[in-house]
Amino acid sequence: MTAAPSPATRARRDPGRRELILTAAAELAARRGFHTIGMADIGAEAGIVGSGLYRHFASKDAILVALLDRVMNRLQDGAVRILAEAPDDATALSALVEDHIRVAIEDRSVLAVYHREVHNLPERDRRRLRRAQRHYLEDWVHVLAPLRPELADGELRLAVHAAIGAIQSTLFFRSGLDPARLAEQLARMTHGCLGVPAR
Repeated sequence: MTAAPSPATRARRDPGRRELILTAAAELAARRGFHTIGMADIGAEAGIVGSGLYRHFASKDAILVALLDRVMNRLQDGAVRILAEAPDDATALSALVEDHIRVAIEDRSVLAVYHREVHNLPERDRRRLRRAQRHYLEDWVHVLAPLRPELADGELRLAVHAAIGAIQSTLFFRSGLDPARLAEQLARMTHGCLGVPAR
């Protein structure tokens, strides 16, 4: 008699199915709001029925946590890479801007879900994500400070929040611009908020 495959074996056999579920959940949540959809809706959107969803996620809340972790990890990983590779602060800051714009365009639906739904997470997950978000913002402040030495600490943080807010304003309306033009305009506006010319 053959033993049943372990969860790890099943995950290796179909590594794309988990991402398919997350993508479907993000698109549905961005259109309708996460609280209005159920596991059956997510399964139908992903083309997965029955117990297929539950092999990857125990609940709808687990899908939400995984979605928000995914986008936060993408931003943090980008920042770590940029800070390690950039030759100077100005280059690092422009690279942080470009990377955040790329995530906002490519992962628009997930970022929109993050902003709408993070307050609905279990407290432990919400605090963990908020802490990660603060660390990410500090990376921006760290590279901006030497470029804007005339600004007080609170002013630096205000500039960073304004810059990221400019990028993420695109999450909640459709500009009609093609992605390249949208990225160009967002970069110009974001550097304007920071008071530093693009490198």
